[in-house]
Amino acid sequence: MKIVGILLVVLGIVGLVWGGVRWTTRDTVVDAGPLQITKDEHKALPLSPIASGIILAAGVALIVANGKRVT
Repeated sequence: MKIVGILLVVLGIVGLVWGGVRWTTRDTVVDAGPLQITKDEHKALPLSPIASGIILAAGVALIVANGKRVT
């Protein structure tokens, strides 16, 4: 659960700082010998500040709850 908490914290911080996660994929449209045509496609996973704050708080709660567990 600690790893999930850390991932949630990172995702929450990214959402608060950049407003979400963006990436670019490159697809080959035509591949005819030496001629190659590609297309860049921009994709995004937008996160609102409220959702980012909730994700961040949930990640911190998971980390704290995992740290207080008595074995």
